[in-house]
Amino acid sequence: MRIAPLDDAEVELSLLSPHAREESESSSETLVVEDIDVDEESVKPVLKKRRATWKEKKGMILLTCLFLSQGVPLGLVTGSLPFLLRSRLTYSQLATFSLCAYPYSLKLLWSPLVDALYFPSIGRRKSWLMPLQLLSGTIMLILSFYGDHMLDNAVDYLYVLTAAFTFLIMTIATQDIAVDGWALTLLSERHKSYIPTCQTIGLSTGSLLSYTGFLAFNSETFAAKYHIPRLTLGAYCMFCAILSYTLTVWLFFENEKDVEEEGDMSLKAIYLKMWEVMKLRHVQTLLVLLLVAKIGFQADSAVSTLKMVEKGFSKEDLSLTVLISFPFQIWGGWLAGRWSKGERPLRAWMHAYWPAFALVLLSTLTVYWFPHPPIPLGWYVFIIAQSIVSSLVMTVQFGGMTAFHTRISDPVAGGTYMTLFATFNNLGLLWPRYFVLKGVDLFTVAACSVAATSSLEQSTTPASCVTKEEKIACTALGGTCDIKQDGYYVMSAVCLGVGIILLIFFMIPTARRLQSIPPREWRVRSS
Repeated sequence: MRIAPLDDAEVELSLLSPHAREESESSSETLVVEDIDVDEESVKPVLKKRRATWKEKKGMILLTCLFLSQGVPLGLVTGSLPFLLRSRLTYSQLATFSLCAYPYSLKLLWSPLVDALYFPSIGRRKSWLMPLQLLSGTIMLILSFYGDHMLDNAVDYLYVLTAAFTFLIMTIATQDIAVDGWALTLLSERHKSYIPTCQTIGLSTGSLLSYTGFLAFNSETFAAKYHIPRLTLGAYCMFCAILSYTLTVWLFFENEKDVEEEGDMSLKAIYLKMWEVMKLRHVQTLLVLLLVAKIGFQADSAVSTLKMVEKGFSKEDLSLTVLISFPFQIWGGWLAGRWSKGERPLRAWMHAYWPAFALVLLSTLTVYWFPHPPIPLGWYVFIIAQSIVSSLVMTVQFGGMTAFHTRISDPVAGGTYMTLFATFNNLGLLWPRYFVLKGVDLFTVAACSVAATSSLEQSTTPASCVTKEEKIACTALGGTCDIKQDGYYVMSAVCLGVGIILLIFFMIPTARRLQSIPPREWRVRSS
């Protein structure tokens, strides 16, 4: 979740765990007694004054660093690498590379393994986190030696790159399961609302480093302008490997709090519990909602910025817009927390859809009217403002939906609920992207235009000029590729149209109905 840090007095009840919310609604004294272990007479004076201990603050820092280590490879896979690969690959080939992000949305399949299998002498979460940090660091270390060569020859190494980063994302996805579980014991019940704050800061900062930071320092123009060495992919992967190894050392010296197990915690029992959760009718409806909720934004999020780069928007300018919009993501998370309190947590999520769709349309028109270089200053200001508003709206939506997940999660099912919702939320963002990127090439009509000097040359002119091979063949003949129909605009119209129809006839009515259901109706009843 993306949410800014709050003062103690501003911690939203809707962002507490369901158990804490129930306890606080019925008996605030009980909640505090369990949290700080004092007698009832001393509860009331402490309730509003208690602040996080040094141990809890250190836990927050550790959580933030662990989430940052996840954001770094995610920023590479979903941010900077697609831009670097675009000049070497077609959209269809980029669709293949985009598959490497899917394991992050499928982690629910093996999340019970992380809960059930561990070494008691090491700790339930550290048993996974330490080897996973070592493994991700080793993958990055290997990529530091071969990454630049594979990037320069992306067509030949497309499947190797995809496999390497798929394995890396699978590693950090498994780490995320363990981090989410450990977070529940690192902080007291009263301060668990700061967990999303750690996640927001960590993931956003990691993505910022790999997206904005890496793209800027990787640019030869940027390096020459400021007289600094160019940051290669290999050097950045080496930095990421050192970060992972450093976190491993920190984890080694960190003590993990023992948690008393409730009921059967075997692998079979946890999978059965997950199955029972998914059989709930309300949960099934919510999962369908999460799968289709982001269809309207797909063409914009996957292709719009790539198209502007093709038209002359430099990677350095792109990095600047992302950097400026970063603080507004944090602010958007704070607003989502404020607007999502009470009995209607999805209110902010629903209301933000209309400005979000308006921004998608505006982004498509921006690509259409984007000027040829040199780009006027007014366009820079306009694009930065558009990026800021878009980041704010999307973060409000993300925070509103996550606040709803927190409100309805069953404390008996534990982390299974949150992992389930997070998995389908991420999957809703990723599954349409492959088809959108494929569709851009499918609906693009481009022909090679050659000034024919003979009928023989005219007959050898390629009819199409969409794929990289066809473009090379056209250039070899001295021709140019004339785009008759850009598939981006077709896919943008399709996604936006489908998104609006789904919003009016399915998403808004469904969201209103789901948020009116009492939290107790979302819970698995013991047999």
